[in-house]
Amino acid sequence: MKKIVIALSLAAMGLTATQAMAQQSPWQVRARAVNISPDNKSDAIAGLAAADAIHVSNKTIAEVDITYFVTPNWSAELILTYPQKHDVTLNGTNIGTFKHLPPTLTAQYHFAPDAQVSPYLGAGVNYTRISDVNLLKGAADLDNNSFGFAIQAGVDFKLDKNWSLNLDVKKVQIRSDVTLGGAKISAVKVDPWLVGVGVGYRF
Repeated sequence: MKKIVIALSLAAMGLTATQAMAQQSPWQVRARAVNISPDNKSDAIAGLAAADAIHVSNKTIAEVDITYFVTPNWSAELILTYPQKHDVTLNGTNIGTFKHLPPTLTAQYHFAPDAQVSPYLGAGVNYTRISDVNLLKGAADLDNNSFGFAIQAGVDFKLDKNWSLNLDVKKVQIRSDVTLGGAKISAVKVDPWLVGVGVGYRF
């Protein structure tokens, strides 16, 4: 009888441990500091500027992302921030500012989800809403909407079962036509690199 009781107790303990592991939440949130570094590619402006003369300023921003693990290896990540204001220069001269809001959704593959060092790759889509455009004292404008692809690579350094440190690099496609008096005069490829460091919490 004692052997049966011991066996049942051990089985119950094993079942409890398995249930505890299975009950780990699929939700994770991260907060990052992200440096935005645009590629600054643009078409030439006839009679005014050569190619790549339009530059969008670098900026460091706060970013939050929400991740949902469909399986231990596969997850979806929604990357969020608030509208960001950038300076714009033409041939080195400031010509104004604009704001953009760039939510991005990626699908990620985690190569070693249970390891202390857990790398991942991601790919997805970006939608950027451009607003508050003030270029050449209101004479020039930008398209309000930009749709593009996003690719991503990162790694989580796990501190315990909930907390981790994160390093993340993304390349995001953001493009817009530049108009003057309603006529297109150039096209800008912002296409920034986003390099972020932060902290994550797995519920």
